[in-house]
Amino acid sequence: MADRDKNLSKIYGEIRKKYTGKSIKARIEELFLDNIGKIITREQILEVSRDPKTGKEPENWHQRLSELRTDNGYTILSWRNRGDLQVQEYVMPSAEKRRTAGKRIRPTDRCWLAILNRAHYRCEWMEASETCGLREGDIDPVGGGTVKLTPDHKSPHSYNPDADPNDPDQWQALCGRHQVMKKNFWDNNTGKLNVYSIVQASPKKEKYEIFTFLLKFFGYVLKSDGSIEKKGK
Repeated sequence: MADRDKNLSKIYGEIRKKYTGKSIKARIEELFLDNIGKIITREQILEVSRDPKTGKEPENWHQRLSELRTDNGYTILSWRNRGDLQVQEYVMPSAEKRRTAGKRIRPTDRCWLAILNRAHYRCEWMEASETCGLREGDIDPVGGGTVKLTPDHKSPHSYNPDADPNDPDQWQALCGRHQVMKKNFWDNNTGKLNVYSIVQASPKKEKYEIFTFLLKFFGYVLKSDGSIEKKGK
């Protein structure tokens, strides 16, 4: 809260009521429409996305948020297009919808089955030559929750909205965690992790661990008074 108070120009939204929309997307839409021009956080989206009956937290809320942009035509800004926003902060500047919303293409049922068979019903996310490999129905050991595989464009929707829905080679099966990771932390222009955004989204304890690691890496020490000094001086 202290960080928020330091920046009075950033106005955060509130969950004003119990949202009763029948779908995750409908409840997220209600939240944004109640807070036009105000910042909505990941935690707030998760809270309204939970199943009203079971309280279960969904793994695919980010996809529903994306559909509000592509299918419903809303403008929802993030850190990618507004510099004062942190990772996983969002703003709907107005309730106006674009006349033509770009429909998100999905693979056909036959194509999706071919993708799943190719993947052996496992997440195909690959990093440092290692595949995630979580199976449909597994419990994610990192993010928690039951793994649900969903189709992902190998070329991002924003770059190639016309992916062939019948070509399995243009798609991959990803778990919910890696769908989020690709969207928020992967720089599609360079093909590398967006390290700055990952650090920015990390909790304070992890930021400090990264900070001390970098000091050691570059040959500096952190003194008890908070100053930094080059080793060997």
